[in-house]
This record gives sequence, C-alpha cells and structure tokens, in this order.
Amino acid sequence: MSEERLSFQTEVGRLLHIVANSLYSERQIFLRELISNASDACDRLRYEAITRPELVADDPEYRIRIVVDKAARTLEIADNGIGMNRAALVDDLGTIARSGTAAFLERLTGDARKDMAMIGQFGVGFYSAFMVADTVAVVTRRAGEAEAWRWASDGKGTFTVAPAEKETRGTRVILSLAADADEFLEPARLAHVVKTYSDHIAIPILFVEDGAEEKINAAAALWMRPRAEITAAQYAEFYHHVGHAFDEPWATLHWRAEGTIEYTALLFIPSTKPFDLFNPERKHRVKLYVRRVFITENCDGLVPAWLRFVRGLVDTEDLPLNISRELLQANPRIARIRSGIVKRVLGDLARKAEKEPDAFAAFWDNFGGVLKEGLYEPSEHRDEILALARFRTTAGETLASLEDYVGRMKEGQSAIYYLTGEDRAMLDQSPHLEGFRARGIEVLLLTDPIDEFWIPAVRSYKEKPFRSVTKGGADLAGIGEALATEGEPVDVGALLALLKLALKDAVKDVRVSDRLTESPVCLVADEADLDIRLERLLKQHRQLDEASLRILEINPRHPLMRALAADVGRAGAASRLEDAAWLLLDQARIMDGDPLPDPAAFARRMSAVMARAIGG
Repeated sequence: MSEERLSFQTEVGRLLHIVANSLYSERQIFLRELISNASDACDRLRYEAITRPELVADDPEYRIRIVVDKAARTLEIADNGIGMNRAALVDDLGTIARSGTAAFLERLTGDARKDMAMIGQFGVGFYSAFMVADTVAVVTRRAGEAEAWRWASDGKGTFTVAPAEKETRGTRVILSLAADADEFLEPARLAHVVKTYSDHIAIPILFVEDGAEEKINAAAALWMRPRAEITAAQYAEFYHHVGHAFDEPWATLHWRAEGTIEYTALLFIPSTKPFDLFNPERKHRVKLYVRRVFITENCDGLVPAWLRFVRGLVDTEDLPLNISRELLQANPRIARIRSGIVKRVLGDLARKAEKEPDAFAAFWDNFGGVLKEGLYEPSEHRDEILALARFRTTAGETLASLEDYVGRMKEGQSAIYYLTGEDRAMLDQSPHLEGFRARGIEVLLLTDPIDEFWIPAVRSYKEKPFRSVTKGGADLAGIGEALATEGEPVDVGALLALLKLALKDAVKDVRVSDRLTESPVCLVADEADLDIRLERLLKQHRQLDEASLRILEINPRHPLMRALAADVGRAGAASRLEDAAWLLLDQARIMDGDPLPDPAAFARRMSAVMARAIGG
C-alpha cells in the first residue's frame, strides 16, 4: 500500500489552529501531554498482557524514551506500549470522536487568554505537539501485529498515512522543531520539564543522548507514597496527567482504606467545569488499578454518575488482575469501594461547605447541577446531598442552604416555595413572584434542568413540602407581612365570565389571582397537572405529545382590569373584550417565555387595539 493523503476532520483543523496560536506561552506542556499519552499506551498494554502474555514476551520492561538529534533538529518521544494500527492512526489522530466537540469550538472567543482556559477544559493531548513543531511524524506498530505505519502532518489541514518499518511494538512521535523552539533540544531544559510535569509517571522516562540512557523521573506510583512526602505542586501535576486537565484542582483527596477491603484512592475535584460534564453518557473519569496495573477507566459501578466531575484513580489489592471488565460491574468489592468513595467525597464537601463557604459556593456553581442528580436517583445519600445543596433565592445574591431557608420562613408559612426557569434574569422578572415578594416570602430560584425532577422525588425537607409558585391556587393570605394595596379590587365577576367565553378551550379556567400585585395576568398550572417548565422540557425531548391547558389568573386591582370590568356593559364590548382576552393570554405566555401559537393573530389584535386607542 502506498502513501495516502487524508484531510483532518473540520474540528481538528480548527483546534490545531487555536493550539498553534493561543497556547504559545504555555507550550512546554506539549512534553507533558506526549509523555502522558505514552504512559497510557504502556498501561493499556500491561492490562492486555495479563491474558495475552505473548504480547510482551520479547520486551517485558516498559519505558518511555526521549531522544534528541540536534543536527536534525528533531525531538522524539518513544514508548513500548500497545501501539496503533492503521485504523487507530486515522481515527485517533485525524478526528476527535468526543461528543460536544463542535459545540465546544463554537464557544471559543478568539481571546487567547479566555480560550486557553476553555481549551484546558477540553484537553489538547497529541495536538499540543504542533505548538513547537513544524511537522510531526508518528511511527507505530500495534502489539501482536506485524505491520507498522507512519503518520505525518504539518498541522495545516491534511496528513499522510503509509506503511513503515519498525522492528518492535510501540510508538515513536518525532517532532521536527520550529526555528524558535531551540530550548527543547537542550537536555537540561527537557529534564526540568519532565521533573516539573511528569515526575509522577510510574514508568521510567529515559533521556537518550549519544547512545547513553539516563532515567530522569522518579518512576514510582505517586498515589502509593505517604501524603506527607507529596507536595501540592506534585499533586497538581498528577491531576493534570490523570485528568487530562489544564486547570488546578479545587480539592485533593488522598487516603488509604484498610479493613475488609483495602484500596488507595487519589481523587481530585476540578476548579473549572469540564466541557463534557453534561454529556448524555454521564460517565465518570476515575481510573481503576489493581496492584498498580491499570485496568479500566470505564467501571460504571465505581463512582455514581452524580459524582462524575471527580477525577483520579483507585488502586486495590483485593481484585484479581485478570478480571474481565464485564464482571467488575457485579463484583461486591467494587460496591464497597464505591460506598467508601461517596462517603469520603461527600464528607469532604460538607467540611468545605462549613469552613470555606465562599470556596464551596464556587464549587456549587460549577457542579451543583450534577450533584443534584443524586437527589433524583435512588440513593442512600439523599440527606447528605440535601444538606450540601445551595440555592439562589429572592432574599439576595448569597447562596442559601435549605436549612437557611427554613430558618427564615415567615409565620404561617408551611411550604418551601420555588420557581424554575431558564436563567436567573428571567426568573427575577416573573409575575409569579409578585405576591411572594410583597409579603416578604422567600422563593428558591432554580435554573438547572434536573430541578424539575429531583423535587417530585424528594417532596419535602424537614416535613416542609416543596411547592411551585406556578401551580395551583397560591393562598398567601395569612403568611408574612400584610399586603399593601392601592384601592379595593373591583367586581370582575362579569369580566371573568366574558373572558372564559372568549377563550373557551384555550385555557382550563379564568380566575382571580392572589399572587399578582403589579402584572395584570399570569398563567398557572392546575394543582394536578405538571409544573409549567417540566412540561416544556418533556415536550422538547419528545416525551410528551400535548401540553395541558393552563389557568389564566387576573389581577382585579390592576388598572387594565378595572378598565375592562367597566367596559363590560358598554356597546360593542363583546368584540373589544374578545381581542383583549386573547391579548392577555398571549401576554401571559410571553412572560412565561413560551412562543406564541399564532403570532399573526397577536399582531392583528394588537394593531386593532392601538388603532382604537388613538381614535383610528
């Protein structure tokens, strides 16, 4: 087979351009990324060789080699790990098969500093090589296969793949360095970068010069060392490696469990939100090791989905090395490890919440929406998660716990009131809050989609039921402060009858509101129906075909209602009130953020009303 030229996936091309131009000041991290990839390749082969020892029979000692050729201006990072075949080369180096890649790239701003932070959430991996190289070549041979392959590119849109000669398994990444990258030909500079970023790699990293080899890393499993011997910088660099991350860890948890089951865990909570946090697969990113041998990063039972923001690893002595990934799921030892992880993480979060409330607020803004998934799913940890939960409320900008809320409940208040919506700004403008604000009753403002699902599952907190302000008749009389009103409400009995007649089957009912103080109308769900936002979400995901009819509530104190009530008995009122009824309904829909079912009819009625108002 001759050399074949292929094009990068569009997203790869864009990412390469950004990497080359946005990460210049941090470009030494390319070495960390390539060494990390080499380490992963060795880990994967070590696991595969447990059941296929012939794969490593000719070379059982794993290593990573860094080779400099100053005359040729090349830097090579080589490993004797699992290697790649042709299909893997094309798939892994020509495309990014990660859900959400296109959406991630759309969020980039063009501002190097901001994009650097976002790219850190994404991880650039192999492509970081183009920060320092004009061209990159990869020569590789898959363990157990005879064919070797060569991949090469200048990072400008295309790459080539061709057969190659390689006597042994593994991968060589050869960088032809750019004119301004001389520093990465110097042994002292390379050794410093390795010691800074990759000393924790548990595989020997050898520097090769003039045929001589020198080990330049500790080559010991960092997680097995005592905590007192590990610096914050070493923890941070291990987090960068194991989490493929660029940010700093928000929290580090390192412990050894002893007893009926023994394991060591080194876990990190990121300080920024990973780009794929809400990927529908909801997979965690905690690796499982057995006796320092990497087993899998896809053991579903190891960490619950609602802790998927956690990064790191678990190493245990109590599982057989040759256990299949399928059997792991049902192994009772995994369930015990999972229980220990959950208990430790939640306990650490509880201490942070108590002792460092500002830091915990930053964590909650990043990951609260994920942690609340544990309230919806069956879990024995529901009470601990409820205690950690923080909310924006109408009482101010400071996040509040449910304990805070209950402690501030007004005399006569028996429920915890909440309002759900797309964002805080929209909720602040909601007419549903008017009566609550006027009486000084605090309302939780919920903007995470999961809020619609965990509340029906939890139902109450300390015997105080959760109650949506958009459902049922909000009987606020007797709660909180006396409601100051301007004048008495007018008799709207006849108006209600005409509005019901005009709207007919468009609403379930029209009634007087106890929740409105400023707006003329609002739409509410009947007590037995779904909450308005939950129904909207279900329709968006095609899990609900038809929306329920809503109740239109009117404010009898509003000047518009006074005017309409006074117009009921006048000549031509029926036609005017029919237009008014539909405009009021559309106004309520707009305030709820719903699209109008008939924008043309709305515009026609609005024009007619305006024409009458100016005597047209």
